[in-house]
Amino acid sequence: MATFTLTDLVEYVRRGAGEDDPLVLDGRTAETTFADLGYDSIAIMEVMLLVERDLGIKLPDEKADKSATPEQFVDLVNELLSESVQP
Repeated sequence: MATFTLTDLVEYVRRGAGEDDPLVLDGRTAETTFADLGYDSIAIMEVMLLVERDLGIKLPDEKADKSATPEQFVDLVNELLSESVQP
């Protein structure tokens, strides 16, 4: 199983929000909510749908909303990926 990283998330945000999206995630911004980074619920939903489709997982809306941080989003995706490969 591959690990989903902050770099992966940046690529999904760029795909969902557009190629010109300036998102850079470092230690500080990775702990900032998506809302505070300027992403509305529609943008986050688009990212969630792309991740779900590409990785074959289902992200629960209540855990992956705009109040989540990029770091929490990455942790959730990795948790779900891990669960999806268990017997």
